[in-house]
Amino acid sequence: MDDARLTRIEERLAALEQQRSQPPGPVPPDRERFWLLHGLAAEAAELPGGAVAYGGQVRLPGGEEYAWQRTHDAEGLRAAGPDDDETLTTALSALAHPVRLRLLREVLGGHTTTAALAALPGLGTTGQLHHHLRQLTAAGWLRTAGRGTYAVPAERVVPLYVVLAAVAP
Repeated sequence: MDDARLTRIEERLAALEQQRSQPPGPVPPDRERFWLLHGLAAEAAELPGGAVAYGGQVRLPGGEEYAWQRTHDAEGLRAAGPDDDETLTTALSALAHPVRLRLLREVLGGHTTTAALAALPGLGTTGQLHHHLRQLTAAGWLRTAGRGTYAVPAERVVPLYVVLAAVAP
């Protein structure tokens, strides 16, 4: 680790310790509205291109709860290489079909077996259903949780909601 990086880490640690030692006060109105951005400010200050963060806390109809947050270096996302582009394209392409989006929503809603999904109207033939399930599984949006049973992996639940929120009207 280089000296400059170690110095920045020590400075950030000192700033965090200083914040914790101050008594909490009223939150200014703009901080209430932009609480995520204010929390991200220290992280983004260390990165020349800034940072992008997302997170969420989701409770599914079956009672499962997921909490997740990620921060990415904005410059790293912009400057990603061809290998990254291939991975991103695969993941996004899997979502680019109305039946696959509906399948993900149905699995999150508790319809986790092939039989339960096949019984739902509007999802096509059994062959089409299996094709879409394979696409979603190959892209990492679904995993098999047993023979003929599917689940959205825990680490993909909140990111899926973030993608849906990012493009929602």
